[in-house]
Amino acid sequence: MAEVATAEINDAIFCQQHLKEVCTECNYDGREENDSFFGFDPIDREGLEAPASSVNKEGVYQCKKHGNTTCNQCYGWKKQITRARAAAKKAGKKSS
Repeated sequence: MAEVATAEINDAIFCQQHLKEVCTECNYDGREENDSFFGFDPIDREGLEAPASSVNKEGVYQCKKHGNTTCNQCYGWKKQITRARAAAKKAGKKSS
């Protein structure tokens, strides 16, 4: 099986083609890697999806809304992961 091309956006990893943390089309799941990077123990939670983004002339992803490579509004992954984890726990999903 071929390795999935990934994209790093403000320290989080996504499939490069669809910019999804969990992508069934690419058979990619970056939740464990992203959870670990941001200081969380991995749990079964919904995957993140990057907002509309483009690559700047330096080859770095930036949000289309603000044109910022480290935009906390669009790329606030730690806050988004925290919300997804709370929703997973509320839904009764357990740690793996």
